[in-house]
Amino acid sequence: MSKLNSLPERALELVGSVGEGIRQAVPDSAIKWVETGAALTALKTGSRVATTFVKRNPAVAVAAIAGAGLLWYAARRRAKQAQRDGNGAIEGTSKRVEAKRASRPVTSRKRSTRSSTAAE
Repeated sequence: MSKLNSLPERALELVGSVGEGIRQAVPDSAIKWVETGAALTALKTGSRVATTFVKRNPAVAVAAIAGAGLLWYAARRRAKQAQRDGNGAIEGTSKRVEAKRASRPVTSRKRSTRSSTAAE
């Protein structure tokens, strides 16, 4: 029975050693080629999805492009204005003001307390 229990463990060890041997045998450049191929495949698939989306929803695509253009224009305009104004620095003077409590007239209040006869 113990041989049957150890069989899956031995198979996992064998697969691990084969995988490790393959990783050591393959040069780094081949792994980079595989990563590049995966990236190109993802880019190709993404462009296909984007093209299909634009064909089905042209108004949404136009609105997204217009919004991106407006954001770019606003950022560019703000950067130019900050550069023109001296990197956005504000010139001026400051004065430290200490916090003080407001003076109020002291008034005494009477608390309403229970009388001892009402509690009995």
